[in-house]
Amino acid sequence: MSGRPDSDLTPDTQTSPDTAEGAPETTEDAPERAPDDAPEDLSEADDQHDDEHDDEHDGDLLEEQARRARWAAVGTGIVLALAGTAAALLRVSGTAPALVPVAYACGAAVCALAAVLGARGRTRRALWAAVAGVMIMALGDQFD
Repeated sequence: MSGRPDSDLTPDTQTSPDTAEGAPETTEDAPERAPDDAPEDLSEADDQHDDEHDDEHDGDLLEEQARRARWAAVGTGIVLALAGTAAALLRVSGTAPALVPVAYACGAAVCALAAVLGARGRTRRALWAAVAGVMIMALGDQFD
Protein backbone atom coordinates (compact mmCIF):
# COMPACT_ATOMS: atom_id res chain seq x y z
CA MET A 1 0.00 0.00 0.00
CA SER A 2 1.64 3.15 -1.20
CA GLY A 3 -0.67 5.69 0.34
CA ARG A 4 -2.54 6.53 -2.83
CA PRO A 5 -6.27 6.23 -2.32
CA ASP A 6 -6.71 3.80 -5.20
CA SER A 7 -3.63 1.68 -4.52
CA ASP A 8 -5.54 -0.99 -2.59
CA LEU A 9 -8.25 -1.46 -5.18
CA THR A 10 -8.32 -4.58 -7.28
CA PRO A 11 -7.37 -4.11 -10.93
CA ASP A 12 -10.93 -4.46 -12.21
CA THR A 13 -12.14 -1.52 -10.12
CA GLN A 14 -9.33 0.88 -10.93
CA THR A 15 -10.03 3.54 -13.48
CA SER A 16 -8.53 2.99 -16.88
CA PRO A 17 -6.68 5.80 -18.66
CA ASP A 18 -9.44 6.08 -21.29
CA THR A 19 -12.23 6.66 -18.80
CA ALA A 20 -10.10 8.81 -16.53
CA GLU A 21 -9.54 11.39 -19.28
CA GLY A 22 -13.23 11.77 -19.87
CA ALA A 23 -13.49 9.65 -23.00
CA PRO A 24 -16.95 8.14 -23.28
CA GLU A 25 -17.21 4.44 -22.58
CA THR A 26 -18.29 2.31 -25.45
CA THR A 27 -20.59 -0.62 -25.15
CA GLU A 28 -18.52 -2.55 -27.67
CA ASP A 29 -16.17 -3.73 -24.91
CA ALA A 30 -19.00 -4.97 -22.71
CA PRO A 31 -20.18 -8.53 -23.36
CA GLU A 32 -23.60 -8.78 -24.93
CA ARG A 33 -26.26 -10.49 -22.85
CA ALA A 34 -28.75 -12.56 -24.66
CA PRO A 35 -32.28 -12.25 -23.29
CA ASP A 36 -32.55 -16.02 -23.01
CA ASP A 37 -29.37 -16.82 -21.06
CA ALA A 38 -31.31 -19.12 -18.75
CA PRO A 39 -31.51 -22.78 -19.75
CA GLU A 40 -34.78 -23.63 -21.43
CA ASP A 41 -35.23 -27.01 -19.76
CA LEU A 42 -36.40 -25.51 -16.45
CA SER A 43 -40.11 -25.77 -16.07
CA GLU A 44 -42.53 -24.29 -13.59
CA ALA A 45 -42.68 -27.60 -11.73
CA ASP A 46 -38.93 -27.43 -11.12
CA ASP A 47 -39.29 -23.89 -9.83
CA GLN A 48 -42.04 -24.95 -7.44
CA HIS A 49 -39.91 -27.87 -6.25
CA ASP A 50 -37.01 -25.50 -5.58
CA ASP A 51 -39.31 -23.14 -3.65
CA GLU A 52 -40.58 -26.04 -1.53
CA HIS A 53 -37.01 -27.12 -0.86
CA ASP A 54 -36.10 -23.57 0.21
CA ASP A 55 -39.14 -23.43 2.50
CA GLU A 56 -38.14 -26.75 4.09
CA HIS A 57 -34.59 -25.48 4.57
CA ASP A 58 -35.86 -22.26 6.16
CA GLY A 59 -38.13 -24.27 8.45
CA ASP A 60 -35.24 -26.49 9.50
CA LEU A 61 -33.09 -23.44 10.17
CA LEU A 62 -35.79 -21.84 12.31
CA GLU A 63 -36.29 -25.06 14.26
CA GLU A 64 -32.54 -25.28 14.87
CA GLN A 65 -32.42 -21.68 16.10
CA ALA A 66 -35.41 -22.27 18.39
CA ARG A 67 -33.79 -25.39 19.82
CA ARG A 68 -30.56 -23.49 20.51
CA ALA A 69 -32.50 -20.67 22.17
CA ARG A 70 -34.30 -23.16 24.42
CA TRP A 71 -31.05 -24.81 25.46
CA ALA A 72 -29.41 -21.45 26.08
CA ALA A 73 -32.33 -20.37 28.28
CA VAL A 74 -32.26 -23.64 30.22
CA GLY A 75 -28.50 -23.57 30.71
CA THR A 76 -28.44 -19.93 31.75
CA GLY A 77 -31.29 -20.43 34.21
CA ILE A 78 -29.63 -23.47 35.78
CA VAL A 79 -26.24 -21.79 36.15
CA LEU A 80 -27.74 -18.65 37.68
CA ALA A 81 -29.94 -20.69 40.02
CA LEU A 82 -26.93 -22.66 41.24
CA ALA A 83 -24.92 -19.47 41.74
CA GLY A 84 -27.76 -17.87 43.72
CA THR A 85 -28.20 -20.98 45.85
CA ALA A 86 -24.48 -21.13 46.61
CA ALA A 87 -24.44 -17.43 47.53
CA ALA A 88 -27.47 -17.88 49.79
CA LEU A 89 -25.86 -20.83 51.57
CA LEU A 90 -22.60 -18.91 52.05
CA ARG A 91 -24.40 -15.87 53.45
CA VAL A 92 -26.59 -17.88 55.83
CA SER A 93 -23.54 -19.08 57.73
CA GLY A 94 -22.01 -15.58 57.96
CA THR A 95 -22.85 -12.45 59.89
CA ALA A 96 -24.86 -10.87 57.08
CA PRO A 97 -28.37 -9.59 57.78
CA ALA A 98 -31.17 -12.09 57.18
CA LEU A 99 -32.38 -10.16 54.14
CA VAL A 100 -29.20 -10.96 52.17
CA PRO A 101 -29.53 -14.78 51.95
CA VAL A 102 -33.28 -14.42 51.41
CA ALA A 103 -32.66 -12.14 48.41
CA TYR A 104 -30.12 -14.58 46.97
CA ALA A 105 -32.49 -17.51 47.48
CA CYS A 106 -35.42 -15.66 45.89
CA GLY A 107 -33.26 -14.65 42.95
CA ALA A 108 -32.14 -18.28 42.56
CA ALA A 109 -35.78 -19.40 42.58
CA VAL A 110 -36.67 -16.92 39.85
CA CYS A 111 -33.68 -18.11 37.79
CA ALA A 112 -34.83 -21.73 38.28
CA LEU A 113 -38.23 -20.61 36.99
CA ALA A 114 -36.41 -19.13 33.98
CA ALA A 115 -34.83 -22.54 33.32
CA VAL A 116 -38.25 -24.20 33.43
CA LEU A 117 -39.73 -21.59 31.09
CA GLY A 118 -36.84 -22.08 28.70
CA ALA A 119 -37.36 -25.84 28.70
CA ARG A 120 -41.01 -25.33 27.80
CA GLY A 121 -40.07 -23.11 24.85
CA ARG A 122 -40.94 -19.75 26.40
CA THR A 123 -37.53 -18.26 25.69
CA ARG A 124 -38.54 -14.60 25.83
CA ARG A 125 -40.20 -15.04 29.21
CA ALA A 126 -37.23 -17.09 30.36
CA LEU A 127 -34.89 -14.26 29.42
CA TRP A 128 -36.90 -11.72 31.38
CA ALA A 129 -37.18 -14.08 34.35
CA ALA A 130 -33.41 -14.57 34.36
CA VAL A 131 -32.89 -10.80 34.28
CA ALA A 132 -35.33 -10.36 37.17
CA GLY A 133 -33.61 -13.12 39.16
CA VAL A 134 -30.21 -11.53 38.70
CA MET A 135 -31.63 -8.15 39.74
CA ILE A 136 -33.05 -9.70 42.92
CA MET A 137 -29.67 -11.26 43.67
CA ALA A 138 -28.06 -7.86 43.06
CA LEU A 139 -30.35 -6.42 45.74
CA GLY A 140 -29.02 -9.06 48.13
CA ASP A 141 -25.52 -7.97 47.23
CA GLN A 142 -26.42 -4.34 47.93
CA PHE A 143 -27.83 -5.25 51.36
CA ASP A 144 -24.60 -7.05 52.25
